[in-house]
Amino acid sequence: MKLIVPVGLGFLVSFVATLLPGLLNMTAAKISLREGRANARFFSFGAALILFVQAYIAVTFAKLINRSPDILLNIQEAGVCIFGILTVYFLFFAKTKKKEDDDELERLSKRRSKTGNFFLGALISALNFFAIPYYVFLGVSFSASKTFEFTNLPIFLFVLGASLGAYTVFYIYIAFFKRFEHKTDFLMRNVNYLIGTITGLIAIVTLIKMFRN
Repeated sequence: MKLIVPVGLGFLVSFVATLLPGLLNMTAAKISLREGRANARFFSFGAALILFVQAYIAVTFAKLINRSPDILLNIQEAGVCIFGILTVYFLFFAKTKKKEDDDELERLSKRRSKTGNFFLGALISALNFFAIPYYVFLGVSFSASKTFEFTNLPIFLFVLGASLGAYTVFYIYIAFFKRFEHKTDFLMRNVNYLIGTITGLIAIVTLIKMFRN
């Protein structure tokens, strides 16, 4: 059970964070439609590998932060503020620019070799700077709640689960995009509200935990 918990947590938080339509999963879907599933899988491998590195760096950093209660409290407070600001932004100010997004997907999805798609996935994933603070915040929260021990093996299993969670979402988009393509317009129009709701819930839960402590 001690080994299953970090894998399951990593998988869950990554799966949820990646499930909403975004540049990575939509590009994987477009590559699958135009170049075949093999090329799309190589793209997904590259993206998931970079996510593994990002999550490992973030959780290792969270482990160091956890050794200082003052820093831990400051990080939690900063996390609540950041997620609160993101909630307000996504719910009230962000606009979905579907035409620009479609043009970007069109440009990124031009035919490439499998190796080219692998590095394209790695590049786009590396540009997702939100991943590191996201996993730092989660790592600090899990550590504070003693969800699992932040020793070497659990950390590795957690980031492995996170990488597998993201790749699973990519594969779902690759395999089933044709079936729900007509529904993505609705998701893309409302994705800001979905993200805002998620960040708001994270902020509220963290704030409640802080007051209880």
